[in-house]
Amino acid sequence: MGQCEYTRERQVTIIVSDHQDLRSWLRQLRVARKLSQEKVAAALHVSKSLIQQFESGKLTPQDDTAERLDEFFGTGDEIRKLAKIEREDRQPWLRSWFEQERRAMLLRTWEPLLIPGLLQCEAYMREVFSAVPRNAGRIDELIATRRERQANTILRDDPVALSAIIGEIALRRGPRELLKEQWGYLVDAGHRPHVKIRVIPAEAEGIHVGLSGSFNIASMPDGRRSGLMDDQLTGHPVINHGDLGHLDLAWEEIDALALPVLQTRDLILRMLEDAK
Repeated sequence: MGQCEYTRERQVTIIVSDHQDLRSWLRQLRVARKLSQEKVAAALHVSKSLIQQFESGKLTPQDDTAERLDEFFGTGDEIRKLAKIEREDRQPWLRSWFEQERRAMLLRTWEPLLIPGLLQCEAYMREVFSAVPRNAGRIDELIATRRERQANTILRDDPVALSAIIGEIALRRGPRELLKEQWGYLVDAGHRPHVKIRVIPAEAEGIHVGLSGSFNIASMPDGRRSGLMDDQLTGHPVINHGDLGHLDLAWEEIDALALPVLQTRDLILRMLEDAK
């Protein structure tokens, strides 16, 4: 993310249940206790058809009903947590982008003007955040949140795969000493097998669709996708299939202009060497 990423960040924490399929789990809980759907419905003071729809996946329990299910089955707050996740899966725009990142199998990010946030060193973060007047007094908080985002995605034990394409101008924007540190950070990050960094060289850019702005696409393990388009404030989510298709096509156009991973690494290493 670009401008929207450095103007506001916030911490999001969601604990995910080990049970990935609520409808199957509800049925297993009921069958294990040798209960009929009628008995569960009577205990919760709801209709049998509602229990049937929960177990078929046609409906997801609302928070108060999920709480009663947790009390009835003695599952703590697991049903509530999983029901919340499933409601968000049905309405992905309810979930923050940071949670989308954390849950993703693959992240694709295009950034023409700045180093993407997940690939920024701390000194670069500080410089970027400090450039925005509204961030005064909360720079350390914003840096801590961004570092947590990195820890929850590309730096964790089971990392999210990241494919990043950056405009060459982004590599050259900023004080020389700061850029040297950032270039070194990019080289190190690019050695991680799940991180692919590529650059569109300045001479190859010309006019192309990517100049309309930065964007991100998150692909989930179940095949669902969501996107984020940049703007001056917080960015806006992209969940419509047609709009996501447009981002896919834009990515293909940008991808065709980018240097391969190894040539990108060589370019950054030459920049480091020239800066000595």
